[in-house]
Amino acid sequence: MPLVSIAMYVTSEPLADATAKLWSFLRHYLSNAGLKDLPEKLDQTVPYDEAWLRPDLLLSQACGYPFAKSLRGRVRLVATPIYDHPGCEGPLMRSFIIVAKDSALHSLEDLRGTTAAINSPDSNSGSNFFRAAVAPLAGGRFFGRIIETGSHRGSIAAVVEGRADSAAIDCVTFANIRRFDPGYIKAVRIIAETPKGPGLPFITSGDASDDRVLLLRNALSAAIKEPSLSAMRATLGLVDFSVLSEADYQPLLSLAGDALPQLRA
Repeated sequence: MPLVSIAMYVTSEPLADATAKLWSFLRHYLSNAGLKDLPEKLDQTVPYDEAWLRPDLLLSQACGYPFAKSLRGRVRLVATPIYDHPGCEGPLMRSFIIVAKDSALHSLEDLRGTTAAINSPDSNSGSNFFRAAVAPLAGGRFFGRIIETGSHRGSIAAVVEGRADSAAIDCVTFANIRRFDPGYIKAVRIIAETPKGPGLPFITSGDASDDRVLLLRNALSAAIKEPSLSAMRATLGLVDFSVLSEADYQPLLSLAGDALPQLRA
């Protein structure tokens, strides 16, 4: 049975339910097209980043920076979602740099020498975009200290609790928390936006045929057009999919230039 793991934006029950409904539609579409033995439910046992290189992968959603850095040529790019959240521009997205609401920090320059929280060193939105935002100000090491939290929600908590002074939060994640768990961000404020880049791509296994990739793209396109899925799309903020090339993700590798070392805990 092939692996299907769509686990990047499922941190609240409405999002998880909507993502499950998306897969239910895709499964029906793919079954009608002749694919057999498809899982009824999305996998919740395999860590999302381990799913990306599984040989039995049918569909997953990857982070843009790992895709550009280590997945290109090893998986096949299916499509990039287009969300209608603030900070999104077509298939492009950015992050919001946050500080505590009562913080004395008000600009990127104010962050020099302070403690920054990142979810992961390989995260595009939580680390790479953050580096790109402060790179023009850096003459070497910019932050005084970096802590790694493991998730965007963990980075928000670190800022709220005073363990970090700032963090960069994916604009889709920020919008989802604002809609479904607003209390979680009531104690933070946005002081800047990062540069933008292509969003989190849907991928399939590297040995997938052109016909398989086209079928997956057609299924995703059908999900956008299906009238009965309007509530699902509204919950996810999903308005379309765009077919980008691997080359479109290449700039993410040099977005911050050489002004900063990799952010590390």
